Amino acid sequence: MEGLNVSSERTGDAIHLTLRGELDIASAPRIEEALSEAEEQAPAIIVLDLRQLGFMDSTGLRTILAADARAKEAGRRLVVVQGDENIRRVFEVTRLHERVEIVEDPGQVDSA
Repeated sequence: MEGLNVSSERTGDAIHLTLRGELDIASAPRIEEALSEAEEQAPAIIVLDLRQLGFMDSTGLRTILAADARAKEAGRRLVVVQGDENIRRVFEVTRLHERVEIVEDPGQVDSA
């Protein structure tokens, strides 16, 4: 098992979280902690970059859904940068791509 590495970078009014490795029940507390830390800074946008994520289970989906709900409640945006084909497929099969803002490249995230 590869585990999960999360790096965080603030640029202007956005916090960019890059996930590397595997997002599953064992590693979910790490992303939840990173999201909590980001949310405490009250950015306008939180970007979750999944391009380096190798695996995600239903725990990861629930974590992203919960973060999206908190973002909407706080009046901020949560933007997900698409992962590889396997990660995209999880979003499509669960229809999560219809509920969450998804982009292909972090450069597509604007402050609008």
